[in-house]
Amino acid sequence: MPPSLPFANSPARISKWPDLHGVGIALSLHEWQCTQQKLLVVICANASMALQLSDELSYLARDQYSVINFPEWETLPYDQFSPHQDIISDRLKAMNELPRLQRGVLIIPAATLSNRLPPCDYVELRALKLEKGQLLDVAQLRTKLGRSGYQNVEIVRDHGQYAVRGSLIDIFPMGTSEPVRIDLFDDEIETLKFFDVDSQRTTRAVEFIELLPAQEVPTDRNHRLAFEEAWHEQFDVDFNAVPMYQDIINGLTTPGIEYFLSLFFDETTSILDYCPTDSHLCLVGDISSALDRHWRDISSRYEQFRGDTQRPILAPHLAFHPVDQSMARIKAFARYQLAIDERNPIRDLGVSIDGRREQPLEILKQHLSKQRKPVVISVDSLGRRELLDEQLRKAAIAVELVEHWDDIADQSTASCYLLASPFYEGTITPAGVQVFTDAELYGLQVRQTRRRNEAVSDDSLIIRDLSQLEVGDPVVHIEHGIGRYRGLENLTIDGEVIELVALEYAGDATLYFSVASLHVLSRYSGSDPDSAPLHRLGSETWNNAKQKAAEKARDAAAELLDIYARREAKKGFAFPDPGPALGQFAASFPFEETPDQEKTINAVVADMMAPRAMDRLVCGDVGFGKTEVAMRAAFVAVHAGKQVSILVPTTLLAQQHYDNFIDRFKDWPVRIEVISRFKSDKAIKEISESLAEGKIDILIGTHKLLQSSLKFDDLGLLIIDEEHRFGVRQKERIKSLRAEVDILTMTATPIPRTLNLAMNGMRDLSIIATPPAKRLKINTFVRENDDNLIKEAILREILRGGQVYFLHNEVTTIERTAEEIKALVPEARIGIGHGQMRERELERVMSDFYHRRTNVFVCTTIIETGIDIPNANTIIIHRADKFGIAQLHQLRGRVGRSHHQAYAYLLTPPYKGLKKDAKKRLDAIANTGELGAGFTLATHDLEIRGAGELLGDQQSGQIHSVGFSLYIDMLEQAVADIKAGRSPSGFEGLQTTGEVDLQIPALIPDDYVGDVNERLVLYKRISNTKTPAELRALQIELIDRFGLLPQPTKRLFDVNEVRQRCQTIGIKKLVCSATGGKIVFADATTIQPLQIVQLVQQQSRIFSLQGANELRFGLPLEDREQRLVWVNDLIDHLSKTTQAS
Repeated sequence: MPPSLPFANSPARISKWPDLHGVGIALSLHEWQCTQQKLLVVICANASMALQLSDELSYLARDQYSVINFPEWETLPYDQFSPHQDIISDRLKAMNELPRLQRGVLIIPAATLSNRLPPCDYVELRALKLEKGQLLDVAQLRTKLGRSGYQNVEIVRDHGQYAVRGSLIDIFPMGTSEPVRIDLFDDEIETLKFFDVDSQRTTRAVEFIELLPAQEVPTDRNHRLAFEEAWHEQFDVDFNAVPMYQDIINGLTTPGIEYFLSLFFDETTSILDYCPTDSHLCLVGDISSALDRHWRDISSRYEQFRGDTQRPILAPHLAFHPVDQSMARIKAFARYQLAIDERNPIRDLGVSIDGRREQPLEILKQHLSKQRKPVVISVDSLGRRELLDEQLRKAAIAVELVEHWDDIADQSTASCYLLASPFYEGTITPAGVQVFTDAELYGLQVRQTRRRNEAVSDDSLIIRDLSQLEVGDPVVHIEHGIGRYRGLENLTIDGEVIELVALEYAGDATLYFSVASLHVLSRYSGSDPDSAPLHRLGSETWNNAKQKAAEKARDAAAELLDIYARREAKKGFAFPDPGPALGQFAASFPFEETPDQEKTINAVVADMMAPRAMDRLVCGDVGFGKTEVAMRAAFVAVHAGKQVSILVPTTLLAQQHYDNFIDRFKDWPVRIEVISRFKSDKAIKEISESLAEGKIDILIGTHKLLQSSLKFDDLGLLIIDEEHRFGVRQKERIKSLRAEVDILTMTATPIPRTLNLAMNGMRDLSIIATPPAKRLKINTFVRENDDNLIKEAILREILRGGQVYFLHNEVTTIERTAEEIKALVPEARIGIGHGQMRERELERVMSDFYHRRTNVFVCTTIIETGIDIPNANTIIIHRADKFGIAQLHQLRGRVGRSHHQAYAYLLTPPYKGLKKDAKKRLDAIANTGELGAGFTLATHDLEIRGAGELLGDQQSGQIHSVGFSLYIDMLEQAVADIKAGRSPSGFEGLQTTGEVDLQIPALIPDDYVGDVNERLVLYKRISNTKTPAELRALQIELIDRFGLLPQPTKRLFDVNEVRQRCQTIGIKKLVCSATGGKIVFADATTIQPLQIVQLVQQQSRIFSLQGANELRFGLPLEDREQRLVWVNDLIDHLSKTTQAS
């Protein structure tokens, strides 16, 4: 936007800019800000626009001016837990910098204007500067850090934490991106160095650091006294019955304390009060409407919670700034209104890159030839830029690579520029420059990959790729059988370094093979890895084992296909497409969907719209968003006029689902009811009558829903939460319903037989393995039972305002255990729960824990399937050696359901005395603290116990002899053969492996990727790719993670592209050296024999046949580039014969 554009110079005036779209908004703001010496405050109608502008302006600004982001709390009004420390860190940084900032851009979502903040000098008065050479009293520093809200921990991993170890002090200051390590010499600061959170290694030295307070609410003595006085003025309740009040008075940080900030200060402020009075405001979107919507949400939540005497809350006008106050603050500044043009002018041009066309870049090429002004193509990473640059040059499109937007010097002549930037959507600038992004060129939002690097999980890979391969692990080579992995080795042949995989076989034999052929290798998992049957190279034992396993797979496949055919024939109700209504419902989801969640939702909706009855199993760790999947499915059903039944294992869980569904469906005319033993007979009767009359849309409840007395008017969808928790009779009733309605089953840990049903095609399977944003993995420790450890773990949690599960699975001694904990930690408020208590009493104690009236819950495994308690972030499991993997994982999943770091302590008797299987289970759970590990653990269980329980005893012998992964491949091959009307090919069908040896250095050098395990994983992933698109995606990933590809790694991708082409047309093996080579055709090749014969006749000096399946060729191919081109040309020729036939 030209800087000469009229702008409001006084608060009385408001100027308007023309409607802008996409990155045009950021470009206009950037161009204007470059000419100014003031602060520009950009207020966005929603958080997503604020995030977009923050990314784009931070990129554009470089060092010209500061860009400050002041984020939303990302909690709901009156929430019972506090914002994540990273968010508080960003906010405190902004509050610290703004009063001194004369030039820059502040970006805020409109909702943050309602946040009450401390006085403008709050952060500055409490900041502490530490510099090199300064004398430091460690005891005084501890005291100051404690008063500022910092937590003392063992290992610093998050903002607002510190640890003291002798002369070393680690602190993660608020407002910095990295923690800092202070090294003392006596009492003098000798060095200050930032360090990496993951490796804990120092990175770079600094001269000084500034320690900001760790929270927006002060908890020092003077402010606690002010809070106490103000509290009694506002509330007439028994403060002894309010845990939150007690925590604050005792100096503890309590979750949700932010909503009481006005009780700590005489006056509170808004973020606009921190800005210089001559700042300019830019309003992006309808800010007034956004503030009104937010205020309605605040008022609705207040009405929902105001009656809780044990957690009283302030009235909205005391907890938040009302809308009129926020608007008055806005009007005090010179400002302008910017409207967002919903129409994308770039997309209207109809220019795209269509991979399905023979010449994907032709439309773009024609468009560029007509332009008289520059065209800028922006992609989201350097990896994508390199690949697109290569594609454009091959298509003879002249393009200039630029590092930054500012490098596009001449914007008046026709040129095509290619850059990597965080632009979300394209635009046409006022100067006529067209800016394209991935979103327009590829017709999809590639931007997601920049925000969340997790790929959508491949369900089959999660199940089969059991865990990272380590030296000594048993593996299966499809040609040579079961051996042990001995690592990667570099060999020099003819002066060229090649990397090989080494496998050990029986008789101390070693097999070496190329990393480019890693697709022939799989992890062995049929029984205990220590007893895997190693094969002897060259013997017939392996072929015999494969033959027997293939026969069994053929029988199993026929049986499975019969089941599958019956399932496919079962007609269900095809739900109509809900259209835009589903989009509107999805828009009210307050979080960003994870890739897996999005994939699962799409699969469920597609299932429901299909004519056959849905029977889908959704597996996902606790807190990963399975409930939202259920809500979307319920919406589709209700929108079509059908009823929904939601079956859960416990009364408390039923109530929680009811509350969540009521909250999500509040804007829709949907009637939701809950049925449980807490309902009176009269209420149940009324619900039953309304249900039969079709007046209830969604009914939630426990097994009572399965009673024959409950009649639905038109049931369309049954949602089951944790089916394995129901009894035999309930399961039989569920089974009878499967023939009538769509069924969606949700579980956190797949029990083996459930997994089996899904894998065998009897039920569809979706896996949600990517965690929500800002969820942290659970730190898991296996420790011998120790009172000091228990005391420390409980204190650490309750001192940060959290809650603790202490699991003791012996009812006879649980009371004594609770007394021992009380003696260890007198500050704890302890509740006890177990399965032998009366139901009403059990519900009461669990309700006390849910409402934070108790903060340590001593219990048995009754919590295994339970309600969400985001504030409970530590679990201590006594005698963890007695539990199975799935159960330990489920129990551990009770914590870590918020943004806070969660801890799991698995306590055992002396470790040396534990049984071997118990040690393996504990090691497995401790080593898979990652979120979404349920499936890895289910397959670890398979390794430890054998595969009999998974696929039945009949098939377990074959799995032991060839390994689980290869057996499943055989099973899939047999199913595919029978479906296609072919005679099952057994293991022969698996041997079209596309083994390629071009005698070209094709490897990942160790100076490019240093970690040998990481290299192995990358080799395996590259060799497992099936399409060129998958190869390109991996190239992009490697460039982004490790830098530009070295030549040998480029060649590795080239060789794998040749492998893919060989597999497509049925070439079993291709060898090509400097003097010639050979091609071995698979039995099932698609190339016509007559075409091969003609090739030999026409070029007899080059080609000759050796037997029925081998084509040999001889010619000079010393130049490697020439060799690669010649091989691809030969495959092109053979492919044409395939097409011609």
